[in-house]
Amino acid sequence: MSSVRYTSLLNGLPRRIPPWSQIPPPQKIMGGIIAGLVLIILYMGSGPSGPPPPRYPPPPLGRPAVENDIRVSEARYKGVLDDRAQFIQSLGGASRIQSWPSGDLSVAYWTLWDFFLPLFDCPHDIQRIGRMGDGGKYVCGMEVIQRKPEVVIYSMGVSDDSSYEAALLEAAPTAEVYGYDFSVNSWGPQIEDVPALKRRAHFFKYAIGDKDDHGVGSNPDFQVYTLDTLMKQNGHTFIDILKVDIEGAEFEVLRGFCQYYMERGLPLPFGQLQVEIHAWNKQFAEFLEWFELLESAGLRPFRSEPNLVYCSLYGHSKAELIEYAFVNVGGRHELISDMY
Repeated sequence: MSSVRYTSLLNGLPRRIPPWSQIPPPQKIMGGIIAGLVLIILYMGSGPSGPPPPRYPPPPLGRPAVENDIRVSEARYKGVLDDRAQFIQSLGGASRIQSWPSGDLSVAYWTLWDFFLPLFDCPHDIQRIGRMGDGGKYVCGMEVIQRKPEVVIYSMGVSDDSSYEAALLEAAPTAEVYGYDFSVNSWGPQIEDVPALKRRAHFFKYAIGDKDDHGVGSNPDFQVYTLDTLMKQNGHTFIDILKVDIEGAEFEVLRGFCQYYMERGLPLPFGQLQVEIHAWNKQFAEFLEWFELLESAGLRPFRSEPNLVYCSLYGHSKAELIEYAFVNVGGRHELISDMY
């Protein structure tokens, strides 16, 4: 900067600040107001910041918190379904999609399970119950269920491992579990060898089906019962936890369950479903139609876990077995309502 310009700038500034006594009263008042406002602004800005805005809007006045969580999750899940539909359309439609495509990664970058993401939010704690590896299941809201005065659990498909059912009985002191499996004669040792648990466990050598076929004229070694018949026989109107692991028969059985209650305009009579899916040789369009039926009946997937045992033990190249956990958003029960 030139010396001439610098001198001109200095000449434009006041030489000194006049004494307070020489400042006119109106300017004193104005200066005091300005100074006060500056101090107030500085004080307000120096305090702790408030809480961050909520991630999602609070529940409307009078709406219970859990029901609002379900409402928000339903809105999110609709977006998931829209994304699935667009993905399928982009690949030419369901009939043209392979469940386990092969070839170049640029044109075959998915598997069957990528279309059925478990993105519904359980509004409670989620626990994995049972042994590690094959046999354990994800449960929504065990802390809610275990407080109930009466807990009803159905286990369809027992085999030789009852670690999951035993863990449920231990977690919920008021629980009773009803097991059904025509291929074995009793619970596994996790229940059979523990008298305190066995007293609350009831085993029946029955098969599960979408139609009843038992009693006179039926195969005595293959007595088939529907879910509705079993519930009436046991005097139950609601099942807290329904487990299904029936080696591929889940497609026919769950289709029958859903259609039975949907045709009568009734919600599914259970709070949640844990099912092992055996997608052996399933075409994509067939599987999509089945999964969408479960969703139409009110089931929302909140967890999945591939079962890779067949891949490691038997060299299978496709992960066709997977555990899914669903919460039922139909009706009113403890997991989706604050009324309890």
